[in-house]
Amino acid sequence: MENENVTDQENDNVEEKHGLKEKISGLGQFIIGEIETLGGVLTGDPTTQAEGEFNVEVGTVREEIKDELEEGTEKGGQGDAETRG
Repeated sequence: MENENVTDQENDNVEEKHGLKEKISGLGQFIIGEIETLGGVLTGDPTTQAEGEFNVEVGTVREEIKDELEEGTEKGGQGDAETRG
């Protein structure tokens, strides 16, 4: 019985680490995008500014997708067919 409890705790820890990684990933991309955007504005480089704006949007979309997937999981489903693509 003790081995089963240890295995369950290990699985929970793996899931928590994976969720944290995904959350940091979207947030990190958003932050990097903001920094690139500011760098592009300060240096007058439109390419860097555009890349930053792109990364901000991608980070935002990743966070929205993650939130929608979490909501679908909490409800016991996999989300709506429309949100899956």
